[in-house]
Amino acid sequence: MALPVLYSYRRCPYAMRARMALWAADIQLEIREVSLREKPAHLLQISPKATVPVLQLIDGTVLEQSLDIMWWALTQHDPQGWLKADRDAVERLISINDGDFKKALDRYKYPERYPEQAPFFYRQQGEQFLQALETALRQHRFLLGDSACVADVAIFPFIRQFAAVDAEWFADSAYPQLRAWLNGWLESALFAQIMQKFPTYIEST
Repeated sequence: MALPVLYSYRRCPYAMRARMALWAADIQLEIREVSLREKPAHLLQISPKATVPVLQLIDGTVLEQSLDIMWWALTQHDPQGWLKADRDAVERLISINDGDFKKALDRYKYPERYPEQAPFFYRQQGEQFLQALETALRQHRFLLGDSACVADVAIFPFIRQFAAVDAEWFADSAYPQLRAWLNGWLESALFAQIMQKFPTYIEST
């Protein structure tokens, strides 16, 4: 039986959030873990941008963006109710994460690539988003209410990356609710499942 094919990279935050939605929706897949140095020809053929994740459906449709993959998966099956939150609010929060916050995260994580400012400067830029999330989490368990939604899942992998840049600083930072929220996802069975290691996919010749 043919299955949808997901090209993925285990540590990529965009691929993480796509896998979380696919796993939560119980979508049966063929997972192809790629080497970023030697991308499969089929991936390049169906998605010339050559970044992961990429999902090819059984009918040949190709989804090249992680959020498109998430929306598709959860539209098929949403047992956790992640789609119940207001979509406009979800998209606004994800837009900040994927825009200004991701820009600050890249500079904070790789300061040698951006020597114009000290890492502390980039961390402060990222903290503007952390402060907004902390404020939200003081009001309810998850980012947009007392139940998890697409925004939580889409943003979590990036907060994970930000926290890991300087774990000691983050552990002592003024974001206790955000730390608890992050740890909840890190310790979840779902995260353990999507972080299992798959062998690197090698195309047959």
